[in-house]
Amino acid sequence: MAAIGINRETIRKAWSAVGVVRPVFRQHRWRLLAGFLALAGVNSLQLIIPRIIRQTVDNLQQGIATQAGLLHFALLVLLISLGIGVCRFGWRYLILGFSRILEVDLRNALFAHLLTLDRPYFQKKPPGELMALASNDLSAVQMACGMGLIAFSDALFMSMATLGFMAYIHPGLTLLTVLPMPLLAGLTSYLSARIHHRFKKVQEQFSRLTEFSRDTLSSIRLVKVYTQEQDRTERFNTLGQSYVRDNLRLALVQGTLFPVSGMVANVSMLLVLYFGGRLTIRGAITIGDFAAFISYLFMLTWPIMALGWVANLFQLGVTSLHRIKTVLDAAPKLIEPAAPLPLPAVSQGFALRHLTFGYAPSLPPALKDLSLTIGPGVLGVVGRTGSGKSTLCQLLARLYPVPEASLFLEEQDINRLPLAGVRSQIAYLPQEVLVFSDTVAANIAMGKPDASPAEIETAARAAAIHGEILAMPQGYQTRIGEKGATLSGGQRQRLALARTLLLNRPILILDDGLSAVDTQTEHAIIANLRPYLAQKICIIVSHRLQALADADRLVVLAEGRVVEDGTHVELLANGGLYATIHAHQGMQEGCQ
Repeated sequence: MAAIGINRETIRKAWSAVGVVRPVFRQHRWRLLAGFLALAGVNSLQLIIPRIIRQTVDNLQQGIATQAGLLHFALLVLLISLGIGVCRFGWRYLILGFSRILEVDLRNALFAHLLTLDRPYFQKKPPGELMALASNDLSAVQMACGMGLIAFSDALFMSMATLGFMAYIHPGLTLLTVLPMPLLAGLTSYLSARIHHRFKKVQEQFSRLTEFSRDTLSSIRLVKVYTQEQDRTERFNTLGQSYVRDNLRLALVQGTLFPVSGMVANVSMLLVLYFGGRLTIRGAITIGDFAAFISYLFMLTWPIMALGWVANLFQLGVTSLHRIKTVLDAAPKLIEPAAPLPLPAVSQGFALRHLTFGYAPSLPPALKDLSLTIGPGVLGVVGRTGSGKSTLCQLLARLYPVPEASLFLEEQDINRLPLAGVRSQIAYLPQEVLVFSDTVAANIAMGKPDASPAEIETAARAAAIHGEILAMPQGYQTRIGEKGATLSGGQRQRLALARTLLLNRPILILDDGLSAVDTQTEHAIIANLRPYLAQKICIIVSHRLQALADADRLVVLAEGRVVEDGTHVELLANGGLYATIHAHQGMQEGCQ
């Protein structure tokens, strides 16, 4: 293995990562076997041609060549060439086709696994880095498992077979030919070790460049409002220059491999021309043998030069495969229970018992010893910024793991219930609403693709956006821009609310999802929800207390704890934090 520049560390990493692609190799083993047989056929047929050349030259030298004999040799070479063409098409279709199949399977596996990961993972991994894995890294793996395998197998077979034929002609001359090989092996090993490190830096820089581009384009309106075009351009240019510098440092090593391989091949040719020529003059070998030996040496030149290229492809492929394997090895913190309990019918709701939760060990808990019951009806959750309202909603929606025996659904520990089953009972509208570059109807029906137009319209009416949709150019079939660029903030929120209502699930969680609409509209929308909420559990978070005045029950959070619990009238009468916030908001509205 050292002959192609793969050191022990690379072997260890390659072996640890090969498990990612081993199932695909196993599944397509017969295709690969046929492809490598076709490759062997090409090489075997190519090795015959110098033998024909040898016999032809010797016949010409001895004066026994005839026109019929020469025509026979020419037709034989033509027939062999046709066989080489057929076999070459076969291995290209079978092996290169396999590398594309592997690329597709690996991309699908990567995408499917990403969908299983939870929010804590994506908070650490920016989308740009994951996009780089699905582009540059997958291409590097595809090249290593396609042309890399072909070049390695071809070089191994051709070098051994060619050296065998050369040794049959003259062993001593063959030994002189391979004298420079150890130098090539040592230099290739030395350079390949550096390719791995430098390519890793290139891929990491490409990830940063991709993430910066994605972040800038997704927030282009904010960039323009704050006139940050020049600053973003300069920062992008700086990242691009770093990417170019890393690529040039990589190219410096990569570019050295081919010249070194070519130099070794030329040195071998020089030795053959000098010493082989002397052997021919002395009659130790015939002119035909000399011509055949040179032909075999030309065939050996490709394997020699391929050594550096193969080492380069394998180093790049191993590095990229390891980056992909790191993602595939990532496990969600929210996991399915080993023996899940049957999902109960939702009627009583949630119970939180001394729940303490923090996003990271180094951060203070967002919720502290929280005990709360949430049953049928509308529960309003209020509190100052940072009090834990959104954290509570995210835990109820099963977006983060919770300690054992701290959160219950229908008196069952939620950690013992199937994760997808619990989520299927919840319709969740987060603070940051997302809409897609699709039709209005498709956006509303995202969670229920088979919804009828009447169901979609009913949900839109409840979200107070039906009239505005009808005013759009194509109504419900109007395509909205990327991330809802053609909609106002309030329209995006109401569109997302309609999507949530269409699910018609027993638990509804609205995490300040109407902050972009005015107070009167928010109050009207919440009133419209009443027909949807019969016998359901609804949690509504809002900073505006007036919108929650008609809630069946209100809880006030402060520093991750429940500090007040009651109806709107009761909390005002208590004169606590709720009354203070209510008075403050009343003064603000009076000033307006």
